[in-house]
Amino acid sequence: MGGRHRTDELDGGFEPPYEPPYEPPPRRRAGRGSVLVPLAGAVALAVLLGVAAYVVVNKSPGCAGEKVSLSVVASPDIQPAIKKIASRFGQAGKSVDGRCVAVTVKAAQSADVANGLAGTGPTSGKLDPDLWIPDSSLWLTGLKNAPKPAANAASTPVVLAASRAGADKLQSAFSPSWTGLMSAANAANPDGLAKKVRVLALDPTQNAAGLGALLAGAAVLNQGGGSEETLVGVLRRLSESTVPSPDSLFATLTKAAARIPVGVTSEQAVWSYNTTTTPSNPAVALYPAEGTVSLDYPLIVTARDAAARKAAQAFAAEVSSPSGRKTVQDYGFRTPDGKGGSLLKPDNGVSAKKPATIPLPDAAAVTRLSQAWHQIKLGTKLLALMDISGTMALPADKSGITRMRAITDISVEGLKLFPDKAEIGIWAFSDNLQGKGVDWKPVVHIGPLAQQINGVTRRDVITKALQSAQAIPTGNTGLNDTLWAAYQKMTKEYEPDKVNTILLFTDGVGNDDPNGGISNTEILRKLKGAFDPKRPVSLLIISYNTQKDEDRTQMTSIAKATGGAAFFPQTVLEIRNIFLKGIARRLCAPDCGDGGQR
Repeated sequence: MGGRHRTDELDGGFEPPYEPPYEPPPRRRAGRGSVLVPLAGAVALAVLLGVAAYVVVNKSPGCAGEKVSLSVVASPDIQPAIKKIASRFGQAGKSVDGRCVAVTVKAAQSADVANGLAGTGPTSGKLDPDLWIPDSSLWLTGLKNAPKPAANAASTPVVLAASRAGADKLQSAFSPSWTGLMSAANAANPDGLAKKVRVLALDPTQNAAGLGALLAGAAVLNQGGGSEETLVGVLRRLSESTVPSPDSLFATLTKAAARIPVGVTSEQAVWSYNTTTTPSNPAVALYPAEGTVSLDYPLIVTARDAAARKAAQAFAAEVSSPSGRKTVQDYGFRTPDGKGGSLLKPDNGVSAKKPATIPLPDAAAVTRLSQAWHQIKLGTKLLALMDISGTMALPADKSGITRMRAITDISVEGLKLFPDKAEIGIWAFSDNLQGKGVDWKPVVHIGPLAQQINGVTRRDVITKALQSAQAIPTGNTGLNDTLWAAYQKMTKEYEPDKVNTILLFTDGVGNDDPNGGISNTEILRKLKGAFDPKRPVSLLIISYNTQKDEDRTQMTSIAKATGGAAFFPQTVLEIRNIFLKGIARRLCAPDCGDGGQR
């Protein structure tokens, strides 16, 4: 809290020196040397007077009495440098309004402090600094009325990183770039660069370098005309390959593996790893060809007490002074304008040359990407409804493949996009599959893909079920009854920590039920009435080869009634992007459009 006065200084604190009280020497009995006693006393008096004069002259003016206590909280990577500057600041006897300043410097993760200041998200303890030095201005985007930085303490670019041995192997397969990294991390392209390169990510909700990398990659992707589906594929893959800390990242980089691990971190982290641990297989910073973003270490004055604010501003000036700049360079950082010190050299796995700059996006773009990451990290609970009616045996397109086979083959491919923890099940539907009027039949019950069923995983069971699926030549399409039964089930078994979705595969004929059942008007009314935006179960429809406007309108209306979307692919190739489009629905609100191909 601003203006606190402390006597129990923590790490980084400094107490101005003081002279111990003078104690006269014990009196000695006069003897043969007594003639020297007056002289000795005079010398002693002169010495004491000289000492007293030294103390009076050199004592920092105004340092007596109560001190201004300044609490500084800094990102752990820069805390040692800030602590050293604080020690120098204290020894110089800096004062505010005639009172000396006692500085304490604590290390705390920037995400913790940001969450504490915003009152959102988890924290590891109560933090209330007078001066906050996070690793990036990105943390300010979530704060209301965030103060402008007084200055910046340092900078360090976000880089790709590999082990020295891994970097040598990468030269023939991977050019250091955000384009290459996004390609290797795209879950929709598992047979491409991902077969050679394993991308490791730092959680962007906890690490500014991880968030900066996503922002840089997204900016490069957007400039190159890349699709939203590609970005979703990257987020999907990276959400399953995050490492908890830079230490874990470097430990993984140096392990031998079939796929070469490439991570994302800061240049200073590479420097620190190489210079403080002396590894046998050092890390190497790889600078993206398109340029990169930098962590900028803003100095944020948060003190409310007037004296503490003045002290914070004075210390911020010290940090941004020439001597402060030199200190941060001594710890592997660059100055705020990107100038590297003599320690940024190839022997330490880095280069002093300033990389090209990609500017940080505005706060709105940061918020959108952060929300996308949160959404993509949610668990999945999905019930797939597979149409096996007679028309599914018709040709899908000029290739001659049947509609049934086109959808099931691509469903097997799409299944690879989901992580093992995803909960997925399948129903088949036509008409009268479980007696008259019951048009659906569970094929694989919902559960985690990694769960064992009779000795094999649910993923394998679903794959085999899809591969063996066949259309019933005389089967009709009891679509509406099936939809309502599935929606009731998913609503009853709703799980709040997951994205609860019904995924419908059909061939676009719509409801065709000779037994009657629920009408088109009635299913729309039922779904609208059952949809709860606080417990949303969304319906995604892949209606293949749907030609009639009335069929498209009905499918779209049904999907939108649940905050979902309808897609109308016309060829086998079009279906391939549907899975990523479905996942992309997580990245926007229910009113972001129907996503359908009209």
